[in-house]
Amino acid sequence: MPPATLDVLFSYDSLSALAVTTVFAGGAWLLRGVTAGGALAGFALTFGIYEAAGPGGFVVVVTVFVVAWLSTRFGSRRKRALGMAQDSRGRSAVQVTANLGVAAVLAVAAAASQQSWLLLPAMAALAEAAADTAASECGEALSDRAYLITSMSRVRAGTDGGISVAGTLSGAVAVGMVATVAAAVHVLTWPALPIVAGAGFLGMVIDSLLGATLERRGLIGNSGVNLAGTTAAALIALLVAYPR
Repeated sequence: MPPATLDVLFSYDSLSALAVTTVFAGGAWLLRGVTAGGALAGFALTFGIYEAAGPGGFVVVVTVFVVAWLSTRFGSRRKRALGMAQDSRGRSAVQVTANLGVAAVLAVAAAASQQSWLLLPAMAALAEAAADTAASECGEALSDRAYLITSMSRVRAGTDGGISVAGTLSGAVAVGMVATVAAAVHVLTWPALPIVAGAGFLGMVIDSLLGATLERRGLIGNSGVNLAGTTAAALIALLVAYPR
């Protein structure tokens, strides 16, 4: 291995990122936010984001995790009674990758190409991931009524593609939180905040549309829908922010 590569791998910043992301992944597993496989996937993806976007990028990932963890546990008694509670072991490697994978790829691409503007769609993908979880979990906990996004017909809470006022508002709050944190830690500029928030919210809507169509027909699984949602948010932000 070339000496320059070794210098990068064993630099103080890289070792710090390794230590911090290891503790984070272990903590997420202990809190039952993720399975053992989810912790490993989360470690790898979070390490990539930390290395590429710096400590600020890591703070944004932690924000997404906190939003998801709190949302999942909010109203857990009601969700268990209705049979809608998430697996108590936490999110799997596939689910974690669906939520963080797009952001990690874009963050690494931003660092490798020295195109820092690519961090904007990366943050939009993270905002959508937080929004989707908050909307689903809080909507199930707070709403007796849900409506299929494609027809507005009433459906059981927790139905794929079902939306509610409480869930939509919770998703909007989550988007705003992630975008604000990203700007506060200087991963984004403040003028970019509305782009990230808007793209994250639209990605959440697209996620619901796919849930109401493809997922309800068994053509795609929940993780596939989540990946599509984060990808859509990133693409929307990329199209708006692409340097002209």
